[in-house]
Amino acid sequence: MDSNPVLCAAIANHITTSPQQRITFAQFMELALYHPEYGYYSSDALKIGFKGGDFFTSPNLCADFGELLAEQFFQMWEILGKPIPFSLVEMGAGQGLLALHILKYHQQHYPEFFTALEYIIVEKSPTLRQEQQQRLQDLPVRWCNLEDIPPNAIVGCFFSNELVDAFPVHQFTLETGELREIYITTDSNEKETCLSFVEVTGEPSTLKLAEYLDLVEMDFSQSAYPEGYRSEINLAAGDWLSIVADRLQRGYVLTIDYGYPASRYYNPRRSQGTLQCYYQHRFHDNPYINIGQQDITAHVDFTALERWGEKCNLKNIGFIQQGLFLMALGLGERIAALSYQKQPLSELLQRRDALHQLIDPTGLGGFGVLVQSKGLNNTETSQPIKGLTLPK
Repeated sequence: MDSNPVLCAAIANHITTSPQQRITFAQFMELALYHPEYGYYSSDALKIGFKGGDFFTSPNLCADFGELLAEQFFQMWEILGKPIPFSLVEMGAGQGLLALHILKYHQQHYPEFFTALEYIIVEKSPTLRQEQQQRLQDLPVRWCNLEDIPPNAIVGCFFSNELVDAFPVHQFTLETGELREIYITTDSNEKETCLSFVEVTGEPSTLKLAEYLDLVEMDFSQSAYPEGYRSEINLAAGDWLSIVADRLQRGYVLTIDYGYPASRYYNPRRSQGTLQCYYQHRFHDNPYINIGQQDITAHVDFTALERWGEKCNLKNIGFIQQGLFLMALGLGERIAALSYQKQPLSELLQRRDALHQLIDPTGLGGFGVLVQSKGLNNTETSQPIKGLTLPK
């Protein structure tokens, strides 16, 4: 298939120079996505959007997603007593569309907040960072690495949309009731001079995998789990959240992504895990083709984020589906207002379709929204977050 041969050779070299001539799936995924020169997110292969893209996100549909988030951020600013500056740290900002929609809305509707706002983008992909800088050149935005933010420096909100699903994951399988990690090695076919990658199993590479399962209270020794059951563990998400919590002095962490609580994530009937690859708006489960040319993702275990957060002094404020979150922020009113707008029918139908996609429970509307906080006093904590407050 359409793999990048130079990247494949780099991965193969990493394997052959490893002590047991194998690497974890997390290492393979890290290289496939984030190799500094040839990884999917580091190269020109990355394409987002409807035309010629591999996938799209909520900001690609319409500005409403960002505008409704902007309403939530304004309320957070009010709850915290209108601090100056109020820092919005967007982690993994895609094409910069979400930042554009948020900042433009604040500028137009909440000029006092816009003046108090410090907008920071943390972006690992040089390709995306360049696109963001071009799109946002007339707006007050700065870019930095997460590690470069000093401890306890941020009063405001760290937020992300479809970031955690792209973190490298460890894969495991069950063999005679025992948890075995899935490793990657090479299989060179001399007749076809073709390099390919194959899976082998072995002892877990780190005790952190067992610690993770204890954290989310999953026991795979139960008879309910079939032989060959496989799934993923996202240790990188815990490392990321601990850094975020360390940098946040006072405020919120807002995480939007597709995923489940642990009990659903590790349901015995979900026996092949959640790993998916996206290539030209088609998805499949084979990460060993189109290497460097396709996105690789896994669903997010929100129970792990909640419990890691508690260990990092983050308080769980609430977890809700994206559709309900956006409705609580006013998306329903926007849908109702379409009936009174004078626009060509085709434009109205297109806009209505975009708004409905944002709340479709089988699609984007089924994404999870997790809100955590740190450093709030009792008065601030008692004020309900608008996006989590459903009408009675």
